Amino acid sequence: MSQSLILAIESSCDETSVAIIRDGRDILANVVASQIKSHMRFGGVVPEVASRHHVEQITQVIDFALDKADLSLEEIDAIAVTQGPGLVGALLVGLTAAKTLAYIYDKPLIAVNHLAGHIYANQLIQPLKFPLLALIVSGGHTELVHMEADGQFQVVGETQDDAVGEAYDKVGRLLNLPYPAGKYLDQLSQTGQASYDVPRAMIHEDNLDFSFSGMKSAIMNLVHNAQQRGESVIAADLATSFQEAVVEVIVTKTRKALNQYPAQQFLLAGGVAANSAIRQALTDLIANEFPHIQLCIPPLSLCGDNAAMIGAAAHSLYLSGHYADLDINAKPGLML
Repeated sequence: MSQSLILAIESSCDETSVAIIRDGRDILANVVASQIKSHMRFGGVVPEVASRHHVEQITQVIDFALDKADLSLEEIDAIAVTQGPGLVGALLVGLTAAKTLAYIYDKPLIAVNHLAGHIYANQLIQPLKFPLLALIVSGGHTELVHMEADGQFQVVGETQDDAVGEAYDKVGRLLNLPYPAGKYLDQLSQTGQASYDVPRAMIHEDNLDFSFSGMKSAIMNLVHNAQQRGESVIAADLATSFQEAVVEVIVTKTRKALNQYPAQQFLLAGGVAANSAIRQALTDLIANEFPHIQLCIPPLSLCGDNAAMIGAAAHSLYLSGHYADLDINAKPGLML
């Protein structure tokens, strides 16, 4: 069978990314234009600013990816793009670019779910083996997903309030850490002691759902109460206490899921998959309790938003002829 070349576009939040993927596995180019410096002064992503940056960068990033892969658009077999979930304005920029390319060059258009992309980022490291269990941890999502086969997603557990990445960012902001706070909180936590009491919401319940709002609120109340009493908070200890609570909840829920659902592989996915404590704790869990299950954790370059993962997820859709119409719209609340 001849090889497939997919040009993929990802613009769901604050990264403008274009990749060219061969056969769903090989990265020929994966260009990411980050907007972190623009959003840093606001302490978070401003949707209007993100959209404007995407408009400014998308054409250059497409050209750069093609140059890097030493390919022309005529040689591309299909155009893949993130349809959702994400910021509607940001998604529309990527969709418009993808639909334009698909129309002008008469290429199939493939709409990809951003969360599926995070899962399939692991396919760029090693072949996926079904059934499998994936844990998606990001700024907007915390989900346990069971997959019986390629393209079949069953969400078996999800957050009931805040996503874990959102909790990290809010707690990091309370501790006056730079944006994006999650990375800096992870670093700070390695220097402290877990001396503060942080609740582990829903940890003992039978379901596989998560709750991080209570953790965030507990930290917020602790900091505000200390300020009112004129006391100081040891930031490193608070960061360590918070991170230990998060890791304990994630490991406990993952253990329950692996005991309930058959899996040949366990995949970690999403931006928060870059967190050192979560990576290590899940590595230890699989090694010590589920040695028969293959662990797959993507490198840091494939944890955050990138188009390579969209190209990987698009491959099976391309092979099955699951194409999108040129009138598709952005779906900011798209579910798996």
